[in-house]
Amino acid sequence: MLQCTAVTLLPPDAVLRLTAPGADRPEDPEPYVLCELGTHDDQHTEHAAYLRPGRTPDSPALWFFWTGSGPERTHRAESSPWCPAVLRRLDSGLVRQCALFDHHTAAHSWDVTDPLGDLIAEQFVSGDSPEG
Repeated sequence: MLQCTAVTLLPPDAVLRLTAPGADRPEDPEPYVLCELGTHDDQHTEHAAYLRPGRTPDSPALWFFWTGSGPERTHRAESSPWCPAVLRRLDSGLVRQCALFDHHTAAHSWDVTDPLGDLIAEQFVSGDSPEG
């Protein structure tokens, strides 16, 4: 399943939460976010973007949720626990936890394909460096 292509600007209150003292995010946040879910019905499903981790790997992370666009857009930023789903491949011993929030819609993170990310990753093969 392809990744959703929705993008939106972060509202000032969300940026303030990210840059507040103790926010555990030293760098400046990007002014926009991309939906990290697989393709979905934009009319009935919220878009979701990961903003920052919780205090420990197992604690809830801060996510930004939105629907609509322009003046009709509604949004919220809140902490949400991680999805408990785990993918285990017996033949290789691979164990992957879903990288989305609990009770997300559509596919788990391991089923979502980011074509742009994959295209960029293909440009770097073992031994290559960004300097050429």
